[in-house]
Amino acid sequence: MTSSSKCPVSRQLRTSHGMPLTALTKKVKENSSQKPDRTDPWPAALRILTRRDYSQSELRQRLTDKGFDPERIDFALQRCLELGYLDDARYALNRATSLMNQGRAVGKRVLLDLRQRGVNEEIANRALQRAREACDEEQLLASLLERRFANFSYDSAPAKERRRVVHFLQRRGFTIDRIMAQLTRKGLETRDENR
Repeated sequence: MTSSSKCPVSRQLRTSHGMPLTALTKKVKENSSQKPDRTDPWPAALRILTRRDYSQSELRQRLTDKGFDPERIDFALQRCLELGYLDDARYALNRATSLMNQGRAVGKRVLLDLRQRGVNEEIANRALQRAREACDEEQLLASLLERRFANFSYDSAPAKERRRVVHFLQRRGFTIDRIMAQLTRKGLETRDENR
């Protein structure tokens, strides 16, 4: 796949936590130089967030799994929200765009992934809509077919192989109408090349 066929993603979407990563890393270092407080989830939350973005629900679960008090977790999450280290809308948009860019999921499959990660349905829908505006799903499907099934010809493939390819694409979230249209288009192009 050429770089021009990828979805355009601004650099802003790729920066962690909406601020330079060095500022967050500096805060973690400042907190880690003090004696660790096993009852305060704030330093743990900062350490977790320096690795990658998380949804509120995911971060809450990680801190709960570490055994922190739920009230203190709420306070730490609120502090992360106030400082802009935690933002479900940003997380959902980055995740949706990443999944679509890589051809791993589109449409309802993206929504399912975001919901499994604890993102509110309204936020997930908005993120999917914005990611769709930035990406051409037809082009994503065409490039995924070319990358994964370059020599596949729907017309000449056995029924079992056809089902395997179609089901693979459906699991990624593509609709059957879109899949069949793309496979038909690919078949016509292949026939034209063979003439």
